[in-house]
Amino acid sequence: MSAFRALHEGFLQSARRVPQRPAITIGEEMQTYEEVAAATKALAATLMARRTAGGVPLTCVLGQRTFQGFVGILGTLCSGHGYVPMLPSYPAARIIKMIDRSDSDVLVVDPGSRRVLSDVLAGVAKPLLVVTLGFTHDVAEDEARHTVLGDADLLGADLWQAPEVGPDDIAYLLFTSGSTGEPKGVMVAHRNIERFLDWAVDRYKLGQHDRFSHMFEVTFDLSLFDLFAPWTVGGCLCVPDMRQRLLPAQYVVDAGITVWFSVPSTARLMKETRTLSPDCFPDVRLSLFCGEALTVSVGRTWMDCAPNAVTENIYGPTELTLACTAYPMGSCMEAHAENGIVPIGVPFEQMRAKVLTPELAEVEPGELGELALAGPQVTLGYWRDAEKTAAVFVTPPGETETFYRTGDLVRRPCKEGEPLRFLGRLDSQVKVRGYRVELGEVESILRQVAEVDDAVALDWPRSESGGAEGIVGFVTGEGFDEKAILRTMGEHLPRYMVPAQLRVLDVFPLNSNGKIDRKALRATLDTA
Repeated sequence: MSAFRALHEGFLQSARRVPQRPAITIGEEMQTYEEVAAATKALAATLMARRTAGGVPLTCVLGQRTFQGFVGILGTLCSGHGYVPMLPSYPAARIIKMIDRSDSDVLVVDPGSRRVLSDVLAGVAKPLLVVTLGFTHDVAEDEARHTVLGDADLLGADLWQAPEVGPDDIAYLLFTSGSTGEPKGVMVAHRNIERFLDWAVDRYKLGQHDRFSHMFEVTFDLSLFDLFAPWTVGGCLCVPDMRQRLLPAQYVVDAGITVWFSVPSTARLMKETRTLSPDCFPDVRLSLFCGEALTVSVGRTWMDCAPNAVTENIYGPTELTLACTAYPMGSCMEAHAENGIVPIGVPFEQMRAKVLTPELAEVEPGELGELALAGPQVTLGYWRDAEKTAAVFVTPPGETETFYRTGDLVRRPCKEGEPLRFLGRLDSQVKVRGYRVELGEVESILRQVAEVDDAVALDWPRSESGGAEGIVGFVTGEGFDEKAILRTMGEHLPRYMVPAQLRVLDVFPLNSNGKIDRKALRATLDTA
């Protein structure tokens, strides 16, 4: 077994091995490993010298797609702290809440966060050490309790000394949406993300000549692959500029992307806007999809566009460190699919899967249940929330390992080595007029009948009893005969499962992670 490697150490090793190779490109601009390492060490040395003793080992980083933002993440790690990413596009109130929830008293800020910084500093009650990278902030009277440093206050990179970091120390704390409205902080240890990166580098033979896409915000756990897979092997993180984000297919070509990673909705949108064509990505050698269900139609289209690529569908919630199962897409994809959805595959080496009943007993082969996984990628739990942690990090009867209950509905494979098939969220099972309905099944039939790549079904209007009176379907495109579609769906589904209405949109709303935003769709219904 290899010696323990903290998350940032892969970057530092690459900086020593290939100092002049590009570490980050943003549009037309580039910085080498040597340049990024110097800025990283200067920030880390300053943080270590200025921090007060006894605080939590977490530093908040407020930044988005800038060199300074990435240095903020690396500098935080090189100072011995875990990082808490936040976006300047968030409302100031949410940023303040995340700072308060993390108990951190250190904030690193990039130039894109200038416009929100004053509101944040005015609203945070405790005094902070604030480091502004790439700009100077004039401290207002109601911000005087904070210590604000700029670029001129940073120590020299040569003064940095490597901190002691243990395998169970927090590498990053990601706040995800909570059902109560309070964000949940997922604690991911260095050993968790080290295990994932080791798996990915070995499986995909990643190297210094690879150029990696960056389609995720740093607050989305999938961004850890974008950043630290290239930095571990000496490759290049290729960040799209504003124009490239609007034209992702052209970005793949212009940036020379060899490793593509996105949610399926990005590929679907590229297909719908007719920017994909066979063989249009000949230089892409690896394509990965994760984060939401991938339809066979979109997967097959992408494979035609990148004929020289290994294409895989990977799966895993934040609590299982980015991804923990993989399915290589190929000639058997259609045969393995269920409801037109590409399987999520088999667990990584050392990860174990169970398909459970609500009582944590394993279901019979071929039956449906909740997916739970154990192994080295199971994270530390939720930040300062023992009750939520105990509810989903469990030890089933007869087991000694901790399993994380994903809340995802899957079918237990009948044979060893068969792929797991994702069938939707457990909470996508709803009651419509007293009948139990799997919305994923309704969406599958709607996709087939309407001949679209994606469809959404929502229970609405909801009744006071907790059920719903009916279902509304959503598709995108034009030229639909809505009545004919609903009539044909009635030939495949019981009447209570057929949507009462079908809404046709130009495009699906997407959340900050690029997934279809079901909350936004429901909001249109609740205000109708």
